[in-house]
Amino acid sequence: MVSMTQQPHQHAFNPYTENGGTILAIAGADFTVIAGDTRQSEGYSIQTRYAPKVFKLTDKAVLAVNGFAADGNMFVKKVKQRLEWYKHAHAKDMPIRSIARLIQTMLYARRFFPYYVYNILGGIEEDGTGAVYSFDPVGSYEREACRAAGAAQSLVQPFLDNQIYFKNQTPAPGTVFPQHLPLETVLSIVIDSFTGATERHIEVGDGLEMYVTLSPTSPAVGFLQSQRGVQEVTAAIGGERVFIIRRDLKKD
Repeated sequence: MVSMTQQPHQHAFNPYTENGGTILAIAGADFTVIAGDTRQSEGYSIQTRYAPKVFKLTDKAVLAVNGFAADGNMFVKKVKQRLEWYKHAHAKDMPIRSIARLIQTMLYARRFFPYYVYNILGGIEEDGTGAVYSFDPVGSYEREACRAAGAAQSLVQPFLDNQIYFKNQTPAPGTVFPQHLPLETVLSIVIDSFTGATERHIEVGDGLEMYVTLSPTSPAVGFLQSQRGVQEVTAAIGGERVFIIRRDLKKD
């Protein structure tokens, strides 16, 4: 028999979970690198060692999502659907700055029951420069030179601040820091970022996927094609080009 003095017990349903992983993006003068690891976990359990977090939207834009994997996959599906409608209506791909505003609108429309995902959009602007847009789950966004998100953000972002923004560094006498780094240096920074994060965070690892978007006039095509594990995923000829580079990370 239930005691009359027993306190009520509240039952709660939490529709969200955290599935680990880390994403980042770095913008260059005429390219952008968007990367993410492939581990999907919950707590101390690895659900799968290959769950992509970076998705090509168009030849100009790549979207990385991190957080609740189910929401992330659904959100990417809806963004791709909206971009397909735009292409059928206008016979061209949506510019990346317009994609950023589209994503902001879609996220803000769900602000009372939000997609629990942190998005980073990277690609090439209409003037041929690299661009990175970062979003919070309810649509606040800004354009940046680099951004990391996910489980190891606190490890990766300070490293990017130091290597990309040159925070806490002093240039040698008579020199200045470059405004943009070359693609070769940026790829090394990305690989080092994930290698270090994998060593120190249990929710990061298994594999690394790096998408590289290049402007039509970028001279970095030759360098990219000489790298191992490079695959071109460009849809149209004569415009921006998209490559994917895969690397292994620690699996323990």
